Amino acid sequence: MPGVILFAILALVAILSAIGMLTSTNAVHAALFLVINLACIAVFFLGLSAPFLAMVQVTVYAGAIMVLFLFVIMLLGAERVPLSSRLRWQAPLAIALVLALLAVTLLVAFSPQVQGNLVNPRPVPPEAQGFGSPQAVGETLFARYLLPFQMVGLLLLVAMIGVVVLTKDERKPTGHISENAQASDRAA
Repeated sequence: MPGVILFAILALVAILSAIGMLTSTNAVHAALFLVINLACIAVFFLGLSAPFLAMVQVTVYAGAIMVLFLFVIMLLGAERVPLSSRLRWQAPLAIALVLALLAVTLLVAFSPQVQGNLVNPRPVPPEAQGFGSPQAVGETLFARYLLPFQMVGLLLLVAMIGVVVLTKDERKPTGHISENAQASDRAA
């Protein structure tokens, strides 16, 4: 029963943070709501006895990808958006969601009753013993999903090149001094 309650609280936090992300008027706030959502998914992985996947979720998605998102937001100038939001309920919602996420994370991490699955804490069947281990993830990723994995890598490379091209300054340096600079030099 405590596993069901923890699952319900964590699911509610994940859903509310996703709604907060979608309705946020500020791009930085939306990215921070997404971090809360990704942290909830990591706690789900912990409840499924997959600590490797939980750490990958936190490190890769909530860490590296969110830093990349925030870098792009800052690069495109979205941080200059006025911080006065018409939706005043977002700050209290964000604080409540983070506190609920921390409480559930501590309960999952330190509760002796919640072992294995969050919903149904039964022993793990033998065929699922390697679920979430680095070896199982590697075998699945590089055997069954090798082509999609490579296509996603190529797509990310093209996206990176696109960002560089879009943000490149169009002014080309000229080899001569402008006429205004020459005229001001003569006047001096």
